[in-house]
Amino acid sequence: MSSLDKLRAAMESASPTEGAKKSYSDDRYWKPELDKTGNGFAVVRFLPTPQNEEMPWVSYFDHGFQGPGGWYIEKSLTTLNKKDPVSEYNTQLWNTGIEANKEIARKQKRRLHYVSNVYVVSDPKNPDNEGKVFLYKYGKKIFEQLKEAISPAFEDEAAINPFDLREGANFKIKIRKVDGYWNYDKSEFDSVAPLFEDEDKLNETFSSAYSLTDIIAPSEFKTYEELKEKLDRVLGLTGSVSTSTAESVAEDLEEVPWSNVNTESVADEPVISSAESTSPSEDEDAMDYFKKLAQD
Repeated sequence: MSSLDKLRAAMESASPTEGAKKSYSDDRYWKPELDKTGNGFAVVRFLPTPQNEEMPWVSYFDHGFQGPGGWYIEKSLTTLNKKDPVSEYNTQLWNTGIEANKEIARKQKRRLHYVSNVYVVSDPKNPDNEGKVFLYKYGKKIFEQLKEAISPAFEDEAAINPFDLREGANFKIKIRKVDGYWNYDKSEFDSVAPLFEDEDKLNETFSSAYSLTDIIAPSEFKTYEELKEKLDRVLGLTGSVSTSTAESVAEDLEEVPWSNVNTESVADEPVISSAESTSPSEDEDAMDYFKKLAQD
């Protein structure tokens, strides 16, 4: 009987009970948290490009919205320069010219994520994270601050490589709630200094970095057919929307930042107007600079 009791207990723990929530958390990822006052503070160090990879960050698009059939939270195939069913459907909605359809398309538009390796220097809300390497997913606001560190706006500011363990600087993440969104405007880099004086510890930290290219490997994306089936199920689609063909509309629409949706998978940063979005040329300049750093 004792053996049977152990088997029963093991089976019950292995099979989630009805109504139990499935965990989708990934222990590789770190995220700052807010305190009781609604503010957040943490200090991290962005790590260099992982060995045998080209950049100290990767970026990808995803979609996240709720329909009659549940939630749709999936990476967008446009990350891989492929057709994506949500982008196509949003184009159809937009091209009807009906404002109600345009509003639906806005709520379903894609968002941009960046991911880098970071060493957590200070995490007051979760001290157990300190001294460990994690993946950190961030948005356009923090990416802009990284670019600002590399190419300062003023002549009296020295450029730094924020991904350098020796000649870079710690990044102080300061979060406030502004109009219901997490705002990172107060975040800043500390003075330039090595993360550690101990060379062995620097090498150990670098070797602990996770692969970034794995995050955007084709195997990490569902196929067009799988995404289309899920989209139809979530939205209850039975046919296409009458529309004219204009592929450029999809590209314009996809650049509009996300509206806020109540889910952790949705962007933490404030909605900004398309006029404030980073231009493609600026992003390309930053990428070229990062590539040069990686080569050096």
